Amino acid sequence: MQLSAQRPDSLSLPAAAEPRLWTSQRDAEVQLRMGDSGLAAENPLTVNQMFTSAVERFGTFTALGWKEGEQQKSLNYKDYYQACRTAAKSFLKLGLQRYHGVGILGFNSAEWFISDIGAILAGGFAVGIYTTNSPEACQYVAENCKANIIVVENHKQLQKILQVEDKLPHLKAIIQYKDALKEKRPNLYTWAEFMELGRDEPDAPLDAIISSQKPNQCCTLIYTSGTTGQPKGVMLSHDNITWTALSTSQHVRLTEATQAQEAVVSYLPLSHIAAQMVDIWVTMKVGGATYFAQPDALKGSLVNTLKEVRPTAFMGVPRVWEKMQEKMKSVGQKSSTVRRKVAAWAKDVGLQTNLTKMNQNEAAGRTPLSYHIAKKLVFKKVRKALGLDRCNKCYTGAAPITKDTLEFFLSLDIPLYELYGMSESTGPHTISRPNAFKLTSCGKEIPGCKTKLHNPDEEGNGEICFWGRHVFMGYLNMPDKTDEALDAEGWLHSGDLGKHDENGFLFITGRIKELIITAGGENIPPVPIEDAVKEAVPLISNAMLIGDKKKFLSMLLTIKCQVNAESGDPEDELTPEAVEICKKLGSNATRVSEIASGRDRVVYAAIQEGINRVNEKATSNAQRIQKWVVLDRDFSVGGGELGPTMKLKRPVVAKMFKDHIENFYKELATPTTPDNPLPPK
Repeated sequence: MQLSAQRPDSLSLPAAAEPRLWTSQRDAEVQLRMGDSGLAAENPLTVNQMFTSAVERFGTFTALGWKEGEQQKSLNYKDYYQACRTAAKSFLKLGLQRYHGVGILGFNSAEWFISDIGAILAGGFAVGIYTTNSPEACQYVAENCKANIIVVENHKQLQKILQVEDKLPHLKAIIQYKDALKEKRPNLYTWAEFMELGRDEPDAPLDAIISSQKPNQCCTLIYTSGTTGQPKGVMLSHDNITWTALSTSQHVRLTEATQAQEAVVSYLPLSHIAAQMVDIWVTMKVGGATYFAQPDALKGSLVNTLKEVRPTAFMGVPRVWEKMQEKMKSVGQKSSTVRRKVAAWAKDVGLQTNLTKMNQNEAAGRTPLSYHIAKKLVFKKVRKALGLDRCNKCYTGAAPITKDTLEFFLSLDIPLYELYGMSESTGPHTISRPNAFKLTSCGKEIPGCKTKLHNPDEEGNGEICFWGRHVFMGYLNMPDKTDEALDAEGWLHSGDLGKHDENGFLFITGRIKELIITAGGENIPPVPIEDAVKEAVPLISNAMLIGDKKKFLSMLLTIKCQVNAESGDPEDELTPEAVEICKKLGSNATRVSEIASGRDRVVYAAIQEGINRVNEKATSNAQRIQKWVVLDRDFSVGGGELGPTMKLKRPVVAKMFKDHIENFYKELATPTTPDNPLPPK
């Protein structure tokens, strides 16, 4: 008989056994990774305990704010909690069973938050579903979490569920929270009808469920966006959420509402843990106010909301910061020569002052006078124009950001603090902050957490492993995958490569799964090379390095273009900044189609020059880019090349552009002589 090396799953053990650190069963309990002192030893709380404590301390403070037309609406903490209880009673009346899902499919709103917390209070699982999901992808998530109820935003999202409804045996009701219903059907409710169901229900049954909940039980599922294979349901316990909110709020030094209220803008996909952690939980912990952006936030309206709300903390994925940078550059190009000169001078002062501060160069002493002048003339105005004049905490995370973008904002006196973590660590593991900040580093652990580098190489690069109360319970129904993520001692293996500098700052150097291993056996992390190309050729929007099991490296490139405000799809027109760059090169191109596939020799020559510069700095011949091509359109979420947080889906892109890739390797270029013949005229 062959013995399995697999760990036993929690519930296959005798009932009296101590809970294990991990499980893949929906109704199991896990052992918490408690520490002996400090934050790691804090008393575990359920979501309800954290919320009621917020209500006691911040009851009359604004919790949620949003606009209906031109009217500003809000809910204070007391009413917010009551609304969540009412929703919980309505869910129970509709037949929500313990440890079953409530799927939420829609853009950020008060209803989204109330559905999420209502599901948890009622003993179910809160399950965000990506709004970009196809009907089949929605079906997979709903089936996997045994969703009894699905909450949708509008008719468009409702259609996805109706298409697969007959394949969802656990589904009992659907609720639509925006717009009037276009059709009446059994078990389909408007938000008002749904809330009415629980309004007069007695409190006792709900209170009994709430008091039976334990901090080490699952309350939320986060589905990984699954670049390969089906998404995995990341099981997060009450303690994962409440403890991570506590540690994060202390690490980034948020103020409690009784001193000065923090304000955040909610616009990133709430099916992602980063947005939930910032918008719902960390903000609740300190009694902050969350204001909802408009659904077209990422298509241009975000800056209007920022100007209205003037948040005190703001989290942006790299693409958001890049878009702001592009917009500011194109506005800058249209200003007068004098203004451009003043701005250039101020940015130089800003960058030098902030780099000195960052390196904590004591010899530099006080801030120079030029910095105070630059602040008055330029920095304050820029912050005001972006709606960030009250914001002293700007964060970036969820995907790699280029050094160019970090330096651009630093030069405007807007340091972007990088944070790093994963769904499996309830969001953050390390976060930079004003007094502990290094360009391109993602900072140090939040208090009570530990990092280990597994199998480091001679340069100190190893796989980043996490330990702490933020580490997830396991993947729902997937013991094998849970086994892959957690080692025998319970350390979470991230799949990311990183190293520490002498001051303990963590730097991400690559991703194990993304590592390109050439035919010659050389391990090459693609992101630094892609970033270097984007920096050398500002015309480039996205770059993807190819070369796994190949004799040399090649690259797919896309050009910066306008994005359709409605669909978010890339268009053929170049951005004003890109047109300006082309002009300087001596090209009249205004469209991607005039450049792609070698149609513009001037632009192609400039790209080749930039790539040559990158190749000169390559650490070995194997790391030089031999061939490249400019694609007909940019990557996008809708096109399938980018995930919901704008991460490049490498396997998908490789499949989509298989023909281009095969062409690179048809006739061999000698690896020692970078060879990219310009196409004939």
